[in-house]
Amino acid sequence: MKRTQTLFLIKFFVALVAMYCLVAWNPVNDHVIVPITKVIASVAGAILHIMGQGVIVSGTTISSARFAVNINNGCNGIEAMLILLAAIGSFPASMRARGAGLAIGAVIVQLLNEVRIVSLYLIGAYKPSLFQIFHTAVWQVVVILAAIVFFLQWSARVAPPRLADHS
Repeated sequence: MKRTQTLFLIKFFVALVAMYCLVAWNPVNDHVIVPITKVIASVAGAILHIMGQGVIVSGTTISSARFAVNINNGCNGIEAMLILLAAIGSFPASMRARGAGLAIGAVIVQLLNEVRIVSLYLIGAYKPSLFQIFHTAVWQVVVILAAIVFFLQWSARVAPPRLADHS
C-alpha cells in the first residue's frame, strides 16, 4: 500500500474515532445531536402530514394511533455523516473541494435519511411485519452505502493527478 493511502486510512480512522467519542459525550449529545434529531423528526412529521398521515411529533418521536417511531442515535443519519466527514476530511483535497463535498454529501445523506424515516413509519403503520428487516438491515445499509458511494465519486473527481493516475 502506498504511503498516501496509508496516511489517508490512519487519518480516517483517527478522525472517525474522535468524532464518535465527541458525539457520544453527553453534553454534545444533549445539546447538539438531540436538537438536530428533533429537527429531523419534525421534517419527517411534516412530510407525513403532507402525505395525509395524522402524526404527532413530540421531540424525536413520530406517532399516531397506528404506529410510533422514535429516532435515536444511529437512526438520525449522524453516523453516516460522520463517516463521510472523516473520509472527506482525511482525503488530500483542497479546503474548497472538501467544503463542497461535505455540504453536498450531508444534504444527500440527510435527504435519504428523511426518506428512510418516512418509509419506516409507513412500513410500521401498514406492514409491521416488515418493519424490523427494513429498520435494521435494508435502510441502515442503504444510508451508509450512499455515503460511501458519494465519497468514492467525490474523491475520484477531486483526487490530485498523481493519486488519480497511480491508484
